[in-house]
Amino acid sequence: MQRENVQNRRKPINGDRIFTLVIGILLALFFIVELYPMIYVLSASFSDPTMVAGGQMLLLPVKPTVDGYRYIFQYREIWTSYANTLFYTFFGTLVNLAVTLPAAYALSRRDFRDKGFFMVLFMFTMYFSGGLIPTYLNFKDLGLLNTRAIMLISGGLSVYNMIIARTFFANTIPWEMHEAARIDGANDFQTFFKIVLPLSKPIVVVLILYYGVGHWNSYFAEMIYLSKARDLWPLQLILREILIKSTFAQNAIAEGSVSAEEMKYLLHQADIANMLKYCVIIVSTIPMLVIYPFIQKFFAKGIMIGSVKG
Repeated sequence: MQRENVQNRRKPINGDRIFTLVIGILLALFFIVELYPMIYVLSASFSDPTMVAGGQMLLLPVKPTVDGYRYIFQYREIWTSYANTLFYTFFGTLVNLAVTLPAAYALSRRDFRDKGFFMVLFMFTMYFSGGLIPTYLNFKDLGLLNTRAIMLISGGLSVYNMIIARTFFANTIPWEMHEAARIDGANDFQTFFKIVLPLSKPIVVVLILYYGVGHWNSYFAEMIYLSKARDLWPLQLILREILIKSTFAQNAIAEGSVSAEEMKYLLHQADIANMLKYCVIIVSTIPMLVIYPFIQKFFAKGIMIGSVKG
């Protein structure tokens, strides 16, 4: 009997070890799959562009060089677009928070009788929109084309993010606190700014990350609405232009429909574009990589609490 009990005890232990080993192997594989592109881009930014374009670099830098980063420091448009991206990300996120948080708070209150009707209107915009052309004409009539203001106003509210914030307010902030604040003489604005917001740091951080990353990576709206204001372009549009130049040069060389001098020029342009695109990717991702570790704990807590119930 004792031997049988010992054997029965060992079986789940061995099973747990096998399960843990399998999970560890899978996580290690996922880690490698996620890490390899990052190392490749970093190595490519320090490698000879001809080696990278020829597929001779697999992981570590080949013929290390810092010419790409030197060229970036001399490329004034990159730093102008970098400053534009920082501007759009910072002030655009502030505008997003100023619109999203009050709307979510209002729709989370129990005493708001018509919140169901307004939620239907908000939800409707998630599935149906006016389209690109009517939106463009609307901004044109308002005189917002080729201005910084359009990048701050367009997309001011994400209904998805507003629903997450509303869920957080409704499930995390006890209604008794609202009633206590009302008894103490606080109005809705005082309750929102002095009670609700100080207790909502996790969801605020989540919204900052969502909106901030969205602004940082945005390029399509800028391409449409800032077509005649190159000095207002964000970094992503400059990167897109570099990628287009690289692709155009490579296609022209592959077709062989150019003269020897033109081919030499295109080869030079392709090398510069290939060298710059990896360097710009590294430079453009550094801020997000630096900021995320400091807000990770708030992000995890906010997204879990904000998604518990609809």
